[in-house]
Amino acid sequence: MPIPNQRLDRANAVQRRTGQFGFTPAGQWFLRTISPRVDPTLIRLTRGHLSSIGPWPRFVLLTHTGAKSGIERTTPLIYFTDADRVILIASNYGGPCHPAWYHNVKANPVVQIYAGGVDATFRGEQVTGTERDRLWDNVKQTMPGYAKYESWAGDRTNPILAFTPIG
Repeated sequence: MPIPNQRLDRANAVQRRTGQFGFTPAGQWFLRTISPRVDPTLIRLTRGHLSSIGPWPRFVLLTHTGAKSGIERTTPLIYFTDADRVILIASNYGGPCHPAWYHNVKANPVVQIYAGGVDATFRGEQVTGTERDRLWDNVKQTMPGYAKYESWAGDRTNPILAFTPIG
């Protein structure tokens, strides 16, 4: 069974409001500090229908292996699909550095992805060139917050990674 399709549709009113909260100082603190601790359990319990920021069905749990430590870690992330691929944006909330999960996937590209009750093995790779431009334009049109993250990141480009199912 494939990971549930998450087309790049416009966010609804509730998602827009919770997204706006995420750009406040309190929202940024919550997203960086509380959500990563609560969401893995909450997302699994609700089969991806609820996260700590509300009814946002675009969450995936990415289980990856540490590049240096070798320790397995799970990170909740917003995802999209493009054909049979899962698409993740390494925005790091607009921070100046790439997120740790990005470095881990680059070093160890075979990961587990859980979404909507489906848990499967994938291989990740960074998307570049015109394909990245196409995906990035679609993401910014449907979730304008990513454009804000892009401006906050300064000279850092937000990497886009595509995960293809294995097996």
